[in-house]
Amino acid sequence: MTTTLLLVSGVAAIFVAVVLAVVSVSARPVDTGVARALATIDSHYTQHAPVEAEAKRDPFAALPGWLRGLALRLSPSGITTTLQRRLDLAGNPSGWTPDRILAAKGVGLFVLGGLGALYGMRTVGWLIVGGAVAATVGFFLPDLLLYNAGIKRQDKIQKALPDALDMLTVCVEAGLGFDAALAQVSRNTVGPLALEFSRVLQEIQIGKSRSQALRALTDRTTVPELRSFVSALIQAGELGITIADVLREQAKEMRLRRKQRAEEKAQKVPVKILFPLVFCLFPSIFIVIIGPGALSIVNVLFGK
Repeated sequence: MTTTLLLVSGVAAIFVAVVLAVVSVSARPVDTGVARALATIDSHYTQHAPVEAEAKRDPFAALPGWLRGLALRLSPSGITTTLQRRLDLAGNPSGWTPDRILAAKGVGLFVLGGLGALYGMRTVGWLIVGGAVAATVGFFLPDLLLYNAGIKRQDKIQKALPDALDMLTVCVEAGLGFDAALAQVSRNTVGPLALEFSRVLQEIQIGKSRSQALRALTDRTTVPELRSFVSALIQAGELGITIADVLREQAKEMRLRRKQRAEEKAQKVPVKILFPLVFCLFPSIFIVIIGPGALSIVNVLFGK
């Protein structure tokens, strides 16, 4: 009886030890070399300055933390993720993080709100209205600037994409592999598209698959042409289609879309110049042409 009890106790102890070991291993955070390399790439492309120099020149380092907390409470839920998405679209400007943008929103809320209140100190109504309007503008001004920076960067990517695809097609048809051709394009071109291609290559080199790196590229852009290009490449890789044929067709389509965008902008020119023409040029022409005749008619009808 004692031997059986000892045997059951030993089996139970071994089972408990195995369960605890499995739980501890599964609860341990995974810190692989790929994850560390991806974090290094992210930190490189966000272009953070060294900590000491950054603390010296950072205007938001000395601000109280309640400014960020106030901006966070006044913003909708998930604002940190939204700001990080906008920062990715804007190319992660040097030194800017979601926390700093929230701090800037808090500063704008109080500074511009105080200036608006001072401007409207003549009456109580103007004081309240001026302070509220100026505070609203100061709160949303960092969002507008960040959104504008993202739009400008995506526009540069859209303009550079047809030429980059032509170069990529020539390199692949000359005998280079896709990764080597992508390296040639990122090395011989400048701009945000070259930086994005360089980041794709680095992610492939540290262990990501080509499809994963290309999908990550589409997460950092809103250009529909680039998204369709990446989708065509991923589908070609899955179906075994020759990449050179896909690149040739995509380059032809990009050139056609660029031509269509240019024609669309040309068609918008008459509409855009209509209002300056009517309100600025036509009155001057009327004064120059009709003015002397009107003066002659007045002199004939009414005399001196």
